[in-house]
Amino acid sequence: MTKTKVLIIAYYWPPAGGPGVQRWLKFVKYLPEFGIEPIVYVPSNPSYPIIDETLLSEVSEGITVLKQPIKEPYKFAGFLSKSKTKTISKGIIPKEKRQSPIEKLMLFIRGNFFIPDARKKWVRPSVQYLDTYIDDYHIQTVITSGPPHSLHLIGMALQKRAGVKWIADFRDPWTTIGYHKQLKLTNFAKQKHKALEKKVLQSANQIIVTSSVTKKEFEQVTSKPIAVITNGYDTHTVSKPPLDTFFSLAHIGSLLAKRNPKVLWQVLKELVDENKDFAKDLQLHFVGSVSEDVLASIDSFGLSNYVYNHSYVTHNKAIEFQKKSQILLLIEVDSEETKCIIPGKLFEYMISNRPILALGPEASDIETLIKETNTGVYFNYHDHEALKKTLIKYYGAFQEGTLQAHAIGLQKYSRKNLTESLSKLILWE
Repeated sequence: MTKTKVLIIAYYWPPAGGPGVQRWLKFVKYLPEFGIEPIVYVPSNPSYPIIDETLLSEVSEGITVLKQPIKEPYKFAGFLSKSKTKTISKGIIPKEKRQSPIEKLMLFIRGNFFIPDARKKWVRPSVQYLDTYIDDYHIQTVITSGPPHSLHLIGMALQKRAGVKWIADFRDPWTTIGYHKQLKLTNFAKQKHKALEKKVLQSANQIIVTSSVTKKEFEQVTSKPIAVITNGYDTHTVSKPPLDTFFSLAHIGSLLAKRNPKVLWQVLKELVDENKDFAKDLQLHFVGSVSEDVLASIDSFGLSNYVYNHSYVTHNKAIEFQKKSQILLLIEVDSEETKCIIPGKLFEYMISNRPILALGPEASDIETLIKETNTGVYFNYHDHEALKKTLIKYYGAFQEGTLQAHAIGLQKYSRKNLTESLSKLILWE
């Protein structure tokens, strides 16, 4: 049986590391099982802030990957300050009072001269190249994945020029994502972002989002069909390591300046002071980039000696940390804009069999998922007493050797099942 061809336009692709690459790497892996032949289009010379060469082995054999060059402003910005460019490109933006003049300038340029984002110069040459390819290979469906949201402009142009069905996949929101406010946007730039977002949402044949909150937000802008397809988990060949003998709390991924739960540091400080055994057993493991603001905050509570910084590790190594840590920390910025953010790591956390301790805003999608799956506990930034009671309870279970999660209903979040949902959208006429 002839498979339906679909062109997937993405920016993040192996050897890119980090969470952004996982979503379409896994969709591409499973789409052929549902009668669909994925063709992937990515830049040939990208500027990835994180590299994970091990992910190259996960690219399915026989998949067509098209590559075309891109003009990357981050490469030129590196001449000003290589370290600051790399940090900002990772999404780690220091608090305004701690920003250097160079950082302020870079953020202003990024927000006002590169709309919708720093990959905008890839749009025109990509449209020219893909228009011909679509015609030559009889492709009827195009999917764009953002951020970077400039890729949606490629899809919009191809829809108009080539007459293809266009599906716009939003891994994160556009104008309401947390860091958007930090880009020092002029009023003109704000309006241009809003106008482009509206045009994309009203032009796409189908929209995909990763959370129900984002769906509700977009429904205020467009009447086009919107489907929620979350991120998920895949099967891993990583062997299960022995559990830490210490009471380890591990956070996998970046900790931004605003992702700083002082209530957690306060509670841990109190427990360290009140319980000598707790003070002896406690370890804090950070696997990924950590903001200096967060580290300074931890230090102000006298907890620096408990911190183990591992920086970025390969995806398989991150899985090992998830499986061996006593507790997995999931920390989100306490703001209205982050209610819709569901980190990709949450789903891998869920299958680790380790309890999740999450902090974030009230009524978030994360809270709903954790409660539905019984994979941990969720707190707001003011839940001091409840957080303390839970940590005492968890520490008691750790001492008894009974600390674990008791997950339910995880199967629907497997990458294969999620890909089946995607395939129905692709094949729908």
